[in-house]
Amino acid sequence: MTLTSIPGIKVGHWDDPEARTGVTVVDLPEPNVAAAEVRGGAPGSRELALLQLGRSVESIQAIVLTGGSAFGLAAADGVVRELEADGRGHPTLVGSVPIVPAGVIYDLAVGSSDVRPGPEQGAAAYRAASDAPVTTGRIGAGMGATVAGWRGQQIPGGIGSFAMEVQGAVVGVLLVANAVGDLFTLEGTPITGGTHRPEWPTEPPPIGENTTLVVVATTAAVDRAGLGRVMIRAHDALGACIRPSHTRYDGDMTFAVSTGSDRVSADAVAEAAFVCVGEAIATVG
Repeated sequence: MTLTSIPGIKVGHWDDPEARTGVTVVDLPEPNVAAAEVRGGAPGSRELALLQLGRSVESIQAIVLTGGSAFGLAAADGVVRELEADGRGHPTLVGSVPIVPAGVIYDLAVGSSDVRPGPEQGAAAYRAASDAPVTTGRIGAGMGATVAGWRGQQIPGGIGSFAMEVQGAVVGVLLVANAVGDLFTLEGTPITGGTHRPEWPTEPPPIGENTTLVVVATTAAVDRAGLGRVMIRAHDALGACIRPSHTRYDGDMTFAVSTGSDRVSADAVAEAAFVCVGEAIATVG
């Protein structure tokens, strides 16, 4: 099971294998409740303030995960344009305004820094969205992802996804692993090498900039405050499975979305999210 096991969620990609960059769009069913949390030291994002507690808009139309660093945020413009053409968005006095939060990874140093996802590429990823099982590895926003930079390596990262049932609800995760640290399973087995207890080099190698982006979704009815607890456990899984994680070189961020009405506690969803993030990381390679 992957993120698209949740009814109504579709995932689409655009990528350029030669330039090693891309964009991934998560198209969401409506209505929904969405939230976001950032724990990395160097995030690149769009529309995150709207997803905090106390904001008036809770439902969003899509989430964009993209390469290209800050330049890649332009990909969300193309998704907004396509959503408007489809008549989707937050209702206002003069028409619907699509709400499309976005997060970026830094991949400019691994391919062609002159090629970045923009509006046309974002639109193409949105139009390619389907409910087929999510393809993992080097695709979409994960095309130029790397890990293990903290020890001078550029090991391929990429897209990971996993979903599971919990008490009658479905919890699913899609992530882009582009971390300074190494990847491990939930049980602690190394995926990319590295050590269980990272010791930062006396003379750090040039590690560049990195970010792991996570989307957690569930059919459980969870309010924005409850989604906050879900994201804490998602970040806990990053801490367990990426070593080191949440460094000042990473922009780690998590989006969480409740899409359904299943009566399951936020605590159960949070623990499932912990497992799903760890299992999704194991699918990256």
